[in-house]
Amino acid sequence: MKGLDFYIPASVLVVAFACKLPGLTRHWRDPLVRAVSVLLLVASSVFFFAAPPTIAAVNRLTGIPNFSAPLVYCILTAFSASCLLLLINWRGGPADRTRRLSRWCTALYSSVIVAQIVLFTLGEAPVERLRDFDTYYVHTPFIREMVLVYLVAHTGAAVVMTVLCRRWSLHVRGSLRSGLILMVCGFVLNLVFDAAKFAAVGARLTGRDWDMLSTTVAPPVASFSALLIGTGFVLPLLVQRLSASWQTWATYRRLGPLWRELRPVVPHGSRSVRISWWSPADLRVTQRVADIHDGILHLDPYFDHALRDRTRAAVLAAGAGSLQADATADAAMVAAAVRARAADPEEKVIGSADAYTSAAAEGPRDLVSISLALRSPVVEQTRRHAASTESSHP
Repeated sequence: MKGLDFYIPASVLVVAFACKLPGLTRHWRDPLVRAVSVLLLVASSVFFFAAPPTIAAVNRLTGIPNFSAPLVYCILTAFSASCLLLLINWRGGPADRTRRLSRWCTALYSSVIVAQIVLFTLGEAPVERLRDFDTYYVHTPFIREMVLVYLVAHTGAAVVMTVLCRRWSLHVRGSLRSGLILMVCGFVLNLVFDAAKFAAVGARLTGRDWDMLSTTVAPPVASFSALLIGTGFVLPLLVQRLSASWQTWATYRRLGPLWRELRPVVPHGSRSVRISWWSPADLRVTQRVADIHDGILHLDPYFDHALRDRTRAAVLAAGAGSLQADATADAAMVAAAVRARAADPEEKVIGSADAYTSAAAEGPRDLVSISLALRSPVVEQTRRHAASTESSHP
């Protein structure tokens, strides 16, 4: 169980990164996608390499006492830079300004990382400290400065992110605002972490022992903070993706009545190739639309455009809008044509010269309107009239 408070958040962040990996592969040129992926990967690395068992293992493998200290500090600095870079790309704006700010941020925090490595190389830290390195070496030249540089850089990023996220949250709504509020809470906790570290280091400099602030209070605060920040970044993107997926599945379901209405008239051999049940929603919508278009083409000789015109006029007279009248009239014509086709098993009807394109050419949105209109009383009346006509003419 030792180090579990570090490995659990690291595992959660790795899973989140794995979920983003397909998107990164497909859109690796997108700065926002890259920034999100890097943030998740760096955040998980922070917790993994900051766990005492990992610290001991890295020190042992490298043969350098406390080698993990600058490694963890550099990763923490990279995490701060990743947060700033993600926010810069997330907010958008002029491309030149975004690139300039990104380069400035990268250069600044790269300099901090180099400074930490140089300071550790110049200092001496022969005694391995797994949890209290910050306070144990606070009187050691260069090592003290390395600790302060990392704390200042981390605090600066937390202050900037807190201010920017709070300002932005006042101008947006929905999941984006919820994500920004979570991020504000996470970066406030980052400031609590930094305050605990600064207090412990300052106490040691003045001869007091407040090490528990650094070894006991700070780690769980950092864990919760990282989870809030990661959730805040991912939440709006996840909600956006789920919303798009929901809309696609809604379109697929709404096309169902029209698809089922036309299915009997399409010859079995000409139907679209069946796709697996786990296929993406957009592919299933595409297949359903293709099936509907095939059905419309097979019904073309049986369309009664006079019926459509009469139905449209009646719906308009009842107070409906133009779009609803068009959809209802098209649905009535389709329903009547299906029954006319069923009454002509030998296909004796001569095809008309006019092809039916009012629904097919408009795309899925208009097809959805027609599909929903199939349930209207006007269309049901058309079905009954067609059925009574067929029974009276055997």
